[in-house]
Amino acid sequence: MAVLTVNNLCKTFGAGTARANRVLDHISFDVRGQVFVSIVGPSGCGKSTLLNIISGVEDHTSGEISVTSDSGAPARMGYVFQDPRLLPWRTVQKNMLYVQDSTDDATTKRVERYLDMVGLAEHSDYFPVQLSGGMQQRVGIARAFAVEPDLLIMDEPFSHLDAITARGLRAELQEIWAQSRKTVVFVTHDVVEAVELSDRIIVLQPGGRIYEDITIDLPRPRRQSDAAVAMLQADVLARLEQMRATAMTGSPSE
Repeated sequence: MAVLTVNNLCKTFGAGTARANRVLDHISFDVRGQVFVSIVGPSGCGKSTLLNIISGVEDHTSGEISVTSDSGAPARMGYVFQDPRLLPWRTVQKNMLYVQDSTDDATTKRVERYLDMVGLAEHSDYFPVQLSGGMQQRVGIARAFAVEPDLLIMDEPFSHLDAITARGLRAELQEIWAQSRKTVVFVTHDVVEAVELSDRIIVLQPGGRIYEDITIDLPRPRRQSDAAVAMLQADVLARLEQMRATAMTGSPSE
């Protein structure tokens, strides 16, 4: 598990130039323990930039950010991308082992366990070209969990999949997370995903500010067809529509 602390975080591209563009504006929040946190918001609100800063891919302009394990040591991170990013010349198992620190028996067994969790234990000797898009993304998810991260970062991992495949993968992700209980930060533009998966939803608004921090208190496992899930999805969508109306008019709509 991890402790993520973000305090007054700002990110400006082209700082000090005439084309300066602030994409994150004094963001502050904490994530810690066995929680699944989703970050949602419209395109261009800074979701992916925030993930890149958390993961260390990008620097922030000002403010503070720290990501540690429960012990206070630097956190070990796993990352699930929008596309699987599998090496085409390696088998599924070798793609999994490529990101591991060792290839000893214990590591191999851990890799096999996570492949089994996503239903691909019998496909470990397949090459990526032999798998469907959904199966490749299953490998990507299993690979991220198999590194035993303190913090797992997921950047719209189902956005390129059809609705039926994405729905099945959300169900599988819930099962894996229930067993691993990793700290997860998940970016999505899909409210269905956010409500179905999360303990908490952080809503970013245009301009890169936090609009709302919503606690999700529904029992798991959750399905899109559950009445309580559907009602909460409608409520969160209404809040996003209110945010959009406020952004367009400068004041809340009646």
